[in-house]
Amino acid sequence: MPGSRDAPQSVEDFRDRLHTLNGQLPRRLQQCADHVATHLDRIALSTVAQVAQGAGVPPSAVMRFCQIMGFTGYAEMQRLFREALSRAAPDYATRLANLKAGGAGQPATLVAEFVEAGRQSMEALARDLNETALNQAVTTLSQARTIHLAGFRRSFPVASYLAYVFDKLGVPAVLHDGVAGLGHRSTLQPGDALLAITFAPYSEETLALVTQARDRGLPVVALTDPPASQLSGLADTVLTVTEIDFGAFRSLSAVIALALALAVAVAARRET
Repeated sequence: MPGSRDAPQSVEDFRDRLHTLNGQLPRRLQQCADHVATHLDRIALSTVAQVAQGAGVPPSAVMRFCQIMGFTGYAEMQRLFREALSRAAPDYATRLANLKAGGAGQPATLVAEFVEAGRQSMEALARDLNETALNQAVTTLSQARTIHLAGFRRSFPVASYLAYVFDKLGVPAVLHDGVAGLGHRSTLQPGDALLAITFAPYSEETLALVTQARDRGLPVVALTDPPASQLSGLADTVLTVTEIDFGAFRSLSAVIALALALAVAVAARRET
């Protein structure tokens, strides 16, 4: 069996090593390799147990596979894929510099461009809305004793707005905001449900809360961007929203509209 080597430094290096090891591994490790090779887009968000289940092997085999690939364990391998996600979009200084270089830095021009991006996003939402998934989400959340809301970084305005709306509508909800490092995870109780809002690159705080909710048997509804294949194994119901960007800046026009509709529908369903 091939020995351990230095860990791959990029996803492309990872693919190359998988290709090199193909056919050289014991049966269970080959099952891990085959599963990972066809689900690379899910590694950043999948747990060891989920990878093991998908590959049809015990978790110990997944850990051994990670070591054969050159990692100390699954957490280190997963970090490679999460870092790749975080590099997918330029940082904000780069985005601003690109806007200035393109001559779009005038305030009125920016307003017009963001209005147009918002319009396109709203049209895409109306056109591509998955009504089946929306109804499933409403059913799940309306039956929950308490709705837990998780949304960090760019998703935080959506989660905090939902907390405000649910409070005004008389729907019990808990906002997990992470203030002072408090996660409020002890409040996850049987009969509750989690509504997780996160967009690529996904926040580790949200992913950790989703994992803990699943471990406690709570249903999870995810509000995210397409294709959402990386969240399909973590959430019971996935709602996707496409936000058209301008200069790599994405507004929240469509996702706020969907979140508001979801909140009102849940409140109405609870009263029936």
